[in-house]
Amino acid sequence: MFSSRQIFRRHIAWPQEHGAWAFLIVPLAAGVAAGNRWNAATAWLVVGALAVFFLRQPITLLVKVYAKRRPKTDLPAALFWSALYSFLGLIAAWQLAMAGAAYLLILAAPGIPVFAWNLWLVYHRAERRRMDVEVVGSGTLALSAPAALWLAQGKITPEGWLLWLLMWFQAAASIVYAYLRLEQRGWKSVPPLSERVRAGQRALLYTTFNLTAVALLGAFGVVSPWLWLAYALQWGETVWGTVFRPAVGAKPTTIGLRQFIVSLLFGLVFILTW
Repeated sequence: MFSSRQIFRRHIAWPQEHGAWAFLIVPLAAGVAAGNRWNAATAWLVVGALAVFFLRQPITLLVKVYAKRRPKTDLPAALFWSALYSFLGLIAAWQLAMAGAAYLLILAAPGIPVFAWNLWLVYHRAERRRMDVEVVGSGTLALSAPAALWLAQGKITPEGWLLWLLMWFQAAASIVYAYLRLEQRGWKSVPPLSERVRAGQRALLYTTFNLTAVALLGAFGVVSPWLWLAYALQWGETVWGTVFRPAVGAKPTTIGLRQFIVSLLFGLVFILTW
């Protein structure tokens, strides 16, 4: 038998990437708000999404133990939490199927290869500082937005795919900007403006594209004419952090917390203007 000390380990049971929370919470909340419906099926969708999100941490620890990157003392907790989250995810999937929403399970298909790719990188000690993995991963988390919307609508609609792209593009811009801030913290001093803009050109391109595209969609009546305000937040933050206040010497936790707050504010404005 395993003791409670062996099982209840926060770094195994709880996701450690605090910024990743926003990439699940914001799309899920946006989808629920867009669907404007809350019932038992919606609750089970939230349970299932959280279970899948939590599952990544103990499964990753299992792979690290197998790859001899973590001690075997982590094994009991990793097995326990992997089993618990898997069980909750399966129960949620079954409940959704019983509610006539089995069509939502198609959204799990993209997540499986992405998850496998991440675990392969973990096993080979190649998962750190992989912007491409994080961008693709945020896209799979953003699928919770159309899932919630389609659950309310009772079918798969083009509106859900549009909502997914809107969520994913914002998450991608947020990730690119976060990597820029982490690069800036290693600078010895603030460089000239031209160098700051050159370093931040990718982040500026992402946020400017998002803002312009959503403004045009609003102008043509595809989305709310005020939805661009949500994307203006990240655009303004990126300009501020690139041109006026580079993160020279800043702590990674400070950078992550600020971006987390910006993402939550984006979600709030998005819901209000959708």
